This record gives sequence, structure tokens and C-alpha cells, in this order.
Amino acid sequence: PFSKTPTHSTHKQTNTQSHLLSIMFSSTLARRTAALVQSTGIAKRAFAMGPSSGGAVSDETLEKLGSLSTQALVDGLWVMGWPAAQIDGARPLAPGMKCVGRAVTLNFVPARPDIAQDKPAGGESPEYEAFEKCGPNEVLVMSSTGPWESVGGDIKFLRLKQLSIGGLVTDGSVRDTDEIINYGFPCFSYSTTARQGPAAMQPWECNGIVSLSGTVVRPGDAIIGDQDGVVCVPAKVAEMVYSIAHGREEIEEIVKEELIKNPGPPGKYYPFMSGKVKVDSPLGQLLATKGITPENSNQFEGTADW
Repeated sequence: PFSKTPTHSTHKQTNTQSHLLSIMFSSTLARRTAALVQSTGIAKRAFAMGPSSGGAVSDETLEKLGSLSTQALVDGLWVMGWPAAQIDGARPLAPGMKCVGRAVTLNFVPARPDIAQDKPAGGESPEYEAFEKCGPNEVLVMSSTGPWESVGGDIKFLRLKQLSIGGLVTDGSVRDTDEIINYGFPCFSYSTTARQGPAAMQPWECNGIVSLSGTVVRPGDAIIGDQDGVVCVPAKVAEMVYSIAHGREEIEEIVKEELIKNPGPPGKYYPFMSGKVKVDSPLGQLLATKGITPENSNQFEGTADW
């Protein structure tokens, strides 16, 4: 007996069998992977990213937040243990400016030739996309690459005036200052400048999560600005922040009224910690005379609901 030399047809048959086995293996693997995904909820993703927005703030809540000072709002977030919420360096362009609205965000990135080429041109630019999302209840929040870089001037911001925007906030600078003040909308910036922005940075993303001077802002967060600065109230906790801050402002007004009537060191009543005011303390007794008790206030010991 001797071995037969494999023929061309034998090779072809072997290759066909190998191909069929490969298909069967791949099919089995696909079914098992699908079953694993279905049973465990684990799916393969190219990118992992959470949502940009943290929730929605109603017009009613916006109005209530806008009735409070930025100090009270910062204190409310501090009591809850949230990170610093003030956008450091964002100052009103003129005295008396106050803004309140939901954040529409715009992120700038440092200039680079390929970025300038790839950025959508003209009216499709991310900055103009952001502009068109703005109205009386929105604040445009522009994250600059540096405090002295210009985020825009009179021609660009004319559109914001036409849209009756609720305000503009940036950790960068603005140019054409007199004209922007004449436009009448609240503007808060690090400073003013005569420099052009495009040479240093490009607008890159509309309504992503941005950082201004280390403070994180998500689209839809409540932005409140006054003569003391600008505060970002996260949408997810806006109602609770109002409840705490409003309660604190009520107490502070009562303390101030008492100190005007009976002058003396404020240490008898102030400072105080929300959620820890003792009923039998001098402050607790003073509040009782004004009808504020643990039954109707979350500022007392044992009443904290956050």
C-alpha cells in the first residue's frame, strides 16, 4: 500500500470544510456573546460618555433663584457639601448688571492650523450654533483658553442683543466694551481687551461640559450673576439649593433687623449653620418670635432634608 498524493480536488474539499468550521465557530461565538450581553447588560462601546446636561430648571425655579443673592446661593451649595460654585474672575462689565438663566455652553480650544481648517465655517460655526440656542431665559457661558483672550466683540454680540439674551458669562475677556454695554444685556467677563480672539483660540463645541476658572458648568445649569460675581447652580439640585438659600436669607434679614434695633456684636446670632440651629439658642429664640420654627424651616437641628 502506498499513500496517495493529494489532488487539487482534495485541497479544495479541505479548504471548504475549514471555512465551514470557521463560520460555525463565529456563529456560536456571536450567539454566546449576545446571550452574555443580554444576561449581564454589558455591551461593547467605542466611547463611554455620560450626558452633558444634568437636568432641567423650570422658569419658576429660575425666577426664584434670581431673587436671591449669589452669596446665599454659594452658601446653600456649601451647606450641601457641593464643590465651589462661583466662577472666579467673572465680573460685571458695568455696575448694576444682574443675570439669571439656563446655561448654553461654548468651549474654546487653543488655535492650531488643522483645528481652524476642521471647524465648521461661517454660520455653521459652534459659536453661532450656541448663539441661536439663546433667549431671555438663557445665559451664554463661554469657556476661554485664557483670561486675556477675546471671546468676541460688538459685531458677533449684536446677534445676542437681537435675541434678547439673558446674559453672557466668560472667564476670558471681551472687546468693544462701550458698544456691548450699550447693547443692554448683562455681561460678566474676566476683563476687557483690544486683542483678537481667533489668533489664540477657536470655538470648538456647543453645549458640552465646560470649566471656567475651575468651576464646572453643564448645559441647563442655572447661572446667576450680580455685583459679587457669578454662581453656577447645578440643575439637579436647583430646587434644594433655593430652599436652603432662601431659608438662610430669611434668617440673615431677621438677625440684621435685630442688630439695628439692639446694636451689639453679631456673634450672639451669627454665623450659623443651616440644619443645625438649636431651638433653645439665642438665634433659635429670636427666630421663634418671628414665627420661624422647626415645623416650617429646614434650618434647625434635625430638620435638614438634603
